Amino acid sequence: MNLHVVVLAAGQGTRMRSKLPKVLHPVAGKPMLGHVIDCARTLSPTKIHVVIGHGAELVRERLDATDLNWVLQTEQLGTGHAVAQALPAIDGADQILVLYGDVPLLRAETLQQLSKQAGSQALGMLTVNMADPTGYGRILRDGLGQVQAIVEQKDATAEQLLICEGNTGIMALPGSQAARWLNSLSNQNAQGEYYLTDVVAMAVAEQIPVEVAQPEDEPEVLGANNRVQLAVLEAEYRRRQAERLMTEGVTLADPSRIDVRGEVTVGRDISIDINVVLEGSVVIEDDVIIEANCVLRNCRIGAGSYIKAFSHIEDAVLAADCDVGPYARLRPGTNLQRGAKIGNFVETKKANIGEGSKVNHLSYIGDAEVGPGVNIGAGTITCNYDGVNKHLTTIGEGAFIGTNTALVAPVTVGARATTAAGSTITLDVPADSLGVSRARQRNIEGWKRPTKQ
Repeated sequence: MNLHVVVLAAGQGTRMRSKLPKVLHPVAGKPMLGHVIDCARTLSPTKIHVVIGHGAELVRERLDATDLNWVLQTEQLGTGHAVAQALPAIDGADQILVLYGDVPLLRAETLQQLSKQAGSQALGMLTVNMADPTGYGRILRDGLGQVQAIVEQKDATAEQLLICEGNTGIMALPGSQAARWLNSLSNQNAQGEYYLTDVVAMAVAEQIPVEVAQPEDEPEVLGANNRVQLAVLEAEYRRRQAERLMTEGVTLADPSRIDVRGEVTVGRDISIDINVVLEGSVVIEDDVIIEANCVLRNCRIGAGSYIKAFSHIEDAVLAADCDVGPYARLRPGTNLQRGAKIGNFVETKKANIGEGSKVNHLSYIGDAEVGPGVNIGAGTITCNYDGVNKHLTTIGEGAFIGTNTALVAPVTVGARATTAAGSTITLDVPADSLGVSRARQRNIEGWKRPTKQ
């Protein structure tokens, strides 16, 4: 089927009270419109047309992609008018699926059901039964339960306002009728706008079937017009992700206190404590323990690893059985080999830490190649930046780096070599050697401490 998707994203969102266009406000770290576009892509449409208006250039800049056709709506004259702006770019469509850029929790399965039910000959609508349908258009049905029309809240009678079945606005239009219907819309209503919903009455009058699908639950079709509603969407997304993780083998100390803001792949028998944030692409293998208040962003955590509290891991790869934290920071380019240990208040960046090697306390290791079985003492730093360029520190297998060593790169410490505590190493240390670089100590007898004036 030749399917085209039209996403309406031109609104200003004044109730957000923000200079950022409404559809760019994030849910789980991604713009609401981004969620909608990604959902539409699961249907493999011929093209996705995004109708933009307020903040158009910024919206396009943030989300531009080769499969998107951007359509400018210079005047916001209603949903029917918005869809009509995309018609010149739609050729030979069997079905036109209309979505909204501020409805980010829509499931692919729901869209697939709606599209399949409607096919190329019927009009498809997504409706939802709501405890409080205030603000939503009401679905009008006849005595046989057949949909007859949609009435917007501002145009509804008191009796019609008692109807609890609301219109989500999401529709599947038959391609053969869409242009004619849209060009026939009138703006003779309380808002003075061209309502897309009026095509329902047209379809009924022409005896074209109207197919109705419903989402799994009400939150799936909720939009956000202000930051309170945005927070509701965020909480629902968090709930969904927590539920998914638990069904896939993760124990969550408190499902309400985990934030998933990306694509998370998990193994089994994983334990995650409270206030953990998972962002971007995160892979967590079997038997991993993550303590409270950790942030993991675009990383892979190997099986059996232990991430202690308050650790931050970004763009890093950990092999099996690693031990990190507490209060460790693994920056981009960090690779920990099997059994490596990064202790409290240690920062690494672009560092390959060998199998079984340890950086236990209060150290910075950047732009470094660390072999297996190395012990790096507290307070060690790699002096990798000369103010212009970064330089590499290489530490060989089994080396022992004494406490408070400064390794001035480029420099190499050979296999099984040792650096004495408090040394500043500027020259290579050969294998099996001791590198010492200290000023001679002097003791001054009878020295008097300063006294307060």
